[in-house]
Amino acid sequence: MTKENQYFPESVPHPGKTLAEKLDEMKMGPKEFALRTGKPEKTIIAVLKGESSITPDMAVQFENVTRIPANFWMNQQRGYDEYIARNKRKATIDAAVSWAKHFPLAEMIKKGWLPPVKSIHEKTIETLAFFGFANHSAWEDYYCNQQLKVAFSISLAQTKELYAISAWLRKGELQASELKANEYSEKKFKESLLKIKSIMAKHPDGFFSQLQNICLEAGVKVVHTPYINKAPINGCTRWLNDTPFIQLTGRYSYNDSFWFTFFHEAGHIILHGKKDIFLENLDYSDKDLHKEEEANEFAFKWTLKDRQNKKLIPHSL
Repeated sequence: MTKENQYFPESVPHPGKTLAEKLDEMKMGPKEFALRTGKPEKTIIAVLKGESSITPDMAVQFENVTRIPANFWMNQQRGYDEYIARNKRKATIDAAVSWAKHFPLAEMIKKGWLPPVKSIHEKTIETLAFFGFANHSAWEDYYCNQQLKVAFSISLAQTKELYAISAWLRKGELQASELKANEYSEKKFKESLLKIKSIMAKHPDGFFSQLQNICLEAGVKVVHTPYINKAPINGCTRWLNDTPFIQLTGRYSYNDSFWFTFFHEAGHIILHGKKDIFLENLDYSDKDLHKEEEANEFAFKWTLKDRQNKKLIPHSL
């Protein structure tokens, strides 16, 4: 998303400077110019001082008096406005650099979560874009201060590795956005668990695609987001709008751990509604231990026999 080959000037004058030069050339003061253009004198003075913008209406009036086309004045104003906006953006990025350094940027780039940019300012820009925030304060409000509880109802502020965890969660959201699921049906999802248990027992090649497709038919999105260092999560359950969403790492290279985690997350969906977010193998202030126990019981119901009768078998997604 960076634009390395574009040129941006270090300084751009306000169009009021050009207007002042033109009025000096015309031997005309701001009072007379205001009279000729039909604008208040204080407005013209504000433009000359660089304290006010030239509007399209003003540009047309200036054209009549200065004989300089209206599009010239508008282009100058646009150039100045962009320059000011880019300066503000640069200040925002400068302020976010120390924030971006907390993330495992090298690993995120290696996994393809971020483009392979080099400078810390470029990495900061790409990290903000990855999360979809204009500044790092918005990230803090979302993940730590719970200012948008409808979307993210828990705070990660007390977790040890909130930066890596938030990156893993965000990657899952991006993966989920690429999937199209049917409208959620609890009845269909419950029925699908029998098919999924059959896949668990056979554990065929390409089992994850089969699992994902069965869940999509029932209106549940399931994604595999590779484990990232400092984010020790087995899985996560939450609702994206009205669609339940399961995010799995496959962090342990054994199929029984993977399947137990899946059925644990499925238990949260069936038993616990839309309001909560559940992060497995992670302590956080909003964690409901009773609901975790219920999800564990649900998972044991579906996996216990297999866990008793089968040895741990390495798996790969």
